[in-house]
Formats: sequence, C-alpha cells, structure tokens
Amino acid sequence: MNRKTYFCGMLLMVGLIIAAGCTPEKVEPVRVGTIADGEMDPANWGKIYPLEYDSWVKTKEPRPAGKSKYKKGYDTDLVTYDKLSEFPYMPLLFNGWGFGIEYNEPRGHHYMVIDQLEVDPSRLKAGGVCLTCKTPFADNMQKDMGHSYFADPFLDVHAKIPKQFQQLGASCSDCHDNKTMSPLVTRWTLKGALTQIGVNSDQTTRQERRSLVCAQCHVTYIVSKDKDMKSTAVFFPWQGSKPGNISIENIIKVIKSDPSYLEWKQNVTGFKVGYIRHPEYEFFSNNSVHSQAGVACADCHMPYIKVGANKISDHNIMSPLKNELRACQQCHPQSPQALTQQVHAIQDRTISMMNRSGYATAVSAKLFEIAHKAQAEGKVIDEKLYAKAKDLYLEALYRVIFIGAENSIGFHNPSEAGRICGDAIAFAGKCENLLRQALTKAGVDIPADINLEIKKYINERGQKKLKFRPEMEFKDPFGNQDLITPAASQGITG
Repeated sequence: MNRKTYFCGMLLMVGLIIAAGCTPEKVEPVRVGTIADGEMDPANWGKIYPLEYDSWVKTKEPRPAGKSKYKKGYDTDLVTYDKLSEFPYMPLLFNGWGFGIEYNEPRGHHYMVIDQLEVDPSRLKAGGVCLTCKTPFADNMQKDMGHSYFADPFLDVHAKIPKQFQQLGASCSDCHDNKTMSPLVTRWTLKGALTQIGVNSDQTTRQERRSLVCAQCHVTYIVSKDKDMKSTAVFFPWQGSKPGNISIENIIKVIKSDPSYLEWKQNVTGFKVGYIRHPEYEFFSNNSVHSQAGVACADCHMPYIKVGANKISDHNIMSPLKNELRACQQCHPQSPQALTQQVHAIQDRTISMMNRSGYATAVSAKLFEIAHKAQAEGKVIDEKLYAKAKDLYLEALYRVIFIGAENSIGFHNPSEAGRICGDAIAFAGKCENLLRQALTKAGVDIPADINLEIKKYINERGQKKLKFRPEMEFKDPFGNQDLITPAASQGITG
C-alpha cells in the first residue's frame, strides 16, 4: 500500500467516525392538523400538540422549594408570599393604592386570572382593563365593548368571558399563529407600542418574536383616567423611546406628561402619581448583556427539553433557578452550583441597593408629610425648595417602583439595576436635603432620624392573612429602628 493510499484510507475512516458521532438524532415527523381560526380552547390545540399542552398544564404545579432565593412564588402548600412584608418600605410608599394593601409574589401562568379574582377588591378599581394581558379573550372584548371594556367594573367585564374559560390565563392563541405555530404578537397594546418606537411587529424575526410574545404582558403600562377616575385606555409608555432603549427616564417622562396618567394618590405625601408594573421587557431589552447577545426570553424561560424521542420547548414557564439552570448550561460551561452563586451575587447586590433606595425615598415621603403638617399650622415653606424637592422625590419614587416591580431582582440587566437604584438613592438624598432646608427655614425642628412608622403601614391593610418570609431580615440601612422584625411579622394580618 503506497503512502497516498494509506492517508486517503485513514482520512476516510476518520471522516466516517466523525460522521457517525455527529449524526443528528432521527427527526420525528412534523405533526399536522387543523386548528380553527379564533380557537381559544388550549385543549383543542393540545390535540395536535399534546406534549406542549401537557407541559403548559404543569404551570399550575408547585415550584421546586428552595431553588430561588428571592422568588419563592409558592410551595407545596400553595402559599402566597406577601411582598409588602418582604420590603416594608412598600406599604408606606404605596399607602392609598391597592398595591399598598395586597402585593404578592407572582405564581405560575395558570394563576393569572385566579389570583386576580382572589386579590383584595381595591386592586380591581381599574375595571376591565385589568384583564388586558390576563385572558385570550381580551382583544375580542375590547373590540366588542369599546369604552365599556375599560370603564366597567372588573367583575362585569370578566363575566363576559365564556364561563368555561373564566379562570383561563395566557393560552396557546395568545402566542402562536394557529396555522404555522410561529410566535405571534396578538395584543393591540404591544402592536401600538412597537409602532411608537418604529417597529412593525409583522416584520420582526422569529427570535425577536420569541421575546415579543412575552412583552405582551411582561411590561409596564399606564391606565389613563377621566375626571371621575374611570379608566379610559391602557397603553405602554414607550413614546419617545427606541428599540433596545426603553429607559426608566423616558417612562417617567411619559407618566409626567399628562395628568390623566396619574392613577392614584399617595396618602403619605398627598401627591397624585402614576405607577409602574412588572417592566421585564423594558429592563431586559435595554442594552443588557444577554439581550445584546441575541438571547430571547424563551431561550431561558422555555428551554428545549426531551420528552421521549421528541424535543419540545418547555411550556412550564419558570425561572431557570427553579429548573437546575438547564437553560443556562446551553451556553455556559460552569456547573449549576457556580452559576447559581453568580445569580445570587447579582440579586444580593440588587436587593441591598433596592432597600437603600426604598428607605431613602420613604424618609423623603415622611418629610413631605411633616412639611404639609407645618403648612397646615401656618408655617411658610419655601416654594422653590419645595417644588424642586417634589420633582426629585418623584424621580426617586418611580425608580424605586420600577426596580421593585421587575421580577428578576436585577438579573435581567445587572448594570442597569445598579444605575437605577443608585440614581434613586441620589435623588432621594437631594430631596431630603432640600426639605430639611425648607423646614429649618420655616422654623420647624427636624429630628436626625425620621420615624417611618412602618408597623402602622403594614397593619393598616386588608384582613387577608398572608404567609411571611421568616428568613428575610427587614433592616433599614439608614438605621431607623421602627421596622417590623421577622419574628414579629408572624402575628400580623395582611
């Protein structure tokens, strides 16, 4: 055998070995079937896609206990965890608003409507608009009912959902084209918001839509009000933003731009203010490391899994922490333990900064309360100092609400979390300084440590009994001693 023949034979053998080792598993035939236009029942979609359906049904099951440090959600007893007790500055700042009465850690998608039906009635004052991202029937109801969809009481609008689907949350038709199964943007709210930032949802890539379907709900929104505080519309505050840069600054600018966007009155200050809800998409898409790398929400929260001989996208949507970080290991070679430590390190830093900004803002709120009491007693508060302090306070407040409502505890965008919290601390500190100047100038004696009266705000809520987190340590980083302790929290009713 000559040398050339030998090497050719060896190359052929190596090629065969490599080919054998890299041969993909046998592809299962594509399932085909007909899903009718307008079909809302997930069980009928499940007849064609039974594995995905079975996976989706599991969103009602308890999450693995002890996997997530800060987002327990619910355990084997299906216990709801009270966010207001985890972060006691919240009941102070949100007093006068439904979120100051009941504000719970989120549960699985199965509970989207169920939790809303069980929540304190004060959380339902926005009317039918509360159903916009909760039910697959929202688009049809909005078109059929017009203004009444927004203004009518929540339960009246909810009653118009077909009875068998009145507890159904996000379903197949919310996210998929019934012919091709491609990710599909269905909500008028997101379509309108994308138009505002120059994006046509019909011209986005499949990978982009794997995040946009989540952005139909995991975003903040404004419920505009009329003079009687009846809801008139719901929209995302993205006006003036750009793709990949929907910033907290611009969201605040939109909220401040129109009095009809101010949804509630904060009791401690008396200010009418807006609100920010679960802004996961805005936070993640704003130049985060993963977003810039082209990662979609579904890559992390709906990773591909093997079911028998089939590979499907996991529709039992949850945090990667609660699923052994299998999604992360598609790209990261580290062990689950090492990855978990990194996640917790990011979240620990965010919690520390969030608490500092929350309590700093709470101190300023109480100083406004003192200033208003002084004015009622005839004291003259410097108008310029007061106006500047109010503007700084609102800048701090909206940032505190934003970072507290975003459900990743900073992980979706760690650097942005630090920036937002740091700015909130700075705004609140400047606000406090100006108010102290104004009060001193008016002859009001101000103590060095402001009593936040946290116990009062926690106790002055509804009558529902909620489970508190004994492992959480409620400490005011500014040294205020009037905080509820984990032990004391067990006897408090929510």
